[in-house]
Amino acid sequence: HVQLVESGGGSVQAGGSLRLSCTASGFTFDDSEMGWFRLAPGIECELVSTINGDGDTVYADSVKDRFTISRDKAMNTLYLQMNSLKTEDTAVYYCATSIWGQGTQVTVS
Repeated sequence: HVQLVESGGGSVQAGGSLRLSCTASGFTFDDSEMGWFRLAPGIECELVSTINGDGDTVYADSVKDRFTISRDKAMNTLYLQMNSLKTEDTAVYYCATSIWGQGTQVTVS
């Protein structure tokens, strides 16, 4: 069955960095469009970034030039490198394709 498992969240000070990982299984990872969403209390769900099978990427304006999405097809893993983190980046981050993962908490103070 399709499964996505995120990891790499945590607590960091503003200006710091984190790298999120999402390990995928149960579908053809290489060809699938993948994305990262985030949910924060009282704020609408935000699409952070997407990447398609060709490596084309899209970013929300709020994270452009700070976050980088990438994928390792050999490892069936999606990444989100987050630099220059801000307090407003605090949220639960979800990896998604046809389903969502369980989410990983990112807290920036």
